[in-house]
Amino acid sequence: MLKQTPLNATHRAMGAKMVDFGGWDMPLHYGSQLEEHHQVRRDAGMFDVSHMRVVDVEGAGARDFLRGLLANNVDKLTLPGKALYSCLLKEDGGVLDDLIVYFLREDWFRIVVNASTADKDVAWMLKQRDARAPGLKITPRADLAMVAVQGPNAREKVWQALAGSKAASENLIAFQGAEFGAWFIARTGYTGEDGFEVMLPAGEVPAFWDALAAAGVKPIGLGARDTLRLEAGMNLYGQDMDEAINPLEAGLAWTVDLKSERDFIGKAALLAKPPARQLVGLLLLDKGGVLRSHQKVATPHGDGEITSGSFSPTLSQSIALARVPAGVKTGDTVQVEIRDKRLNAKVVRYPFVRNGKACYKEV
Repeated sequence: MLKQTPLNATHRAMGAKMVDFGGWDMPLHYGSQLEEHHQVRRDAGMFDVSHMRVVDVEGAGARDFLRGLLANNVDKLTLPGKALYSCLLKEDGGVLDDLIVYFLREDWFRIVVNASTADKDVAWMLKQRDARAPGLKITPRADLAMVAVQGPNAREKVWQALAGSKAASENLIAFQGAEFGAWFIARTGYTGEDGFEVMLPAGEVPAFWDALAAAGVKPIGLGARDTLRLEAGMNLYGQDMDEAINPLEAGLAWTVDLKSERDFIGKAALLAKPPARQLVGLLLLDKGGVLRSHQKVATPHGDGEITSGSFSPTLSQSIALARVPAGVKTGDTVQVEIRDKRLNAKVVRYPFVRNGKACYKEV
């Protein structure tokens, strides 16, 4: 039986087309995926992301534990509520998951992990805790739901829907959160737009969703969430990286701290094997197809593969992320195999779209 978020009945009442997403019964769209995409780019949309798992790490030594657990360096987190994007790695450097960690206090960090990897991630954390810091408390917060509100008008509409939230959150900078009673409001997201991700008690989420709808925020499904994150150049776990791929070959070198003396799980493997591949952006130049995952990419330096691809509603052009040999450069033309044809595509530096506007680099 599929798992359900606390908003399942609400989605169905709003006419959502529901699909199996990693064992969860989730909304694909509520009518037009294209309209939902533009709604987020132009105004504000809300996403039920309660299938993702919040995990609290508490106790003396929490920071030191996370220094060794995560590829990025939690010592960057000094401001209460500040967030950090990082990968969770295996010893061989493969990516177990990508996640966000928030610093709340020296004895309390909050981590948000992906739904499809949540059980595996928690088991890994507990295993490492038992070996390295047995006094720590690691708590998966199944009692919390999560709603993302994204778009140029998202913050104003959250403040309209949630009394008192403006004072608590108006001064948040990007990648920072704040407690609001039993709620937590973070200025983070997965769309390339401004907005909030709100964690709250599961029993209170239907009323919050209804209040957002009354403020003019439209519900957005998984379909538009995928095209939005692709335009924003954001990786999707299971497509753009997984346990067989290290972060240096997944466009995530910026999330890995190899400069400090700090050791972490997977560091030795990353240092021992320089990346032979890289993740790049592609724009389809020829007509006659759409870039999709698993399509072969032919380059003068060898073959690669598209990891994520789609038609970009904002750019009105087909775009993709592709893993190709390290010698490929921005501005190169490559060929993508689409239905037994080779179509030309240009290598660009992603993200493709941020804050509603094209921002990719061609040279």
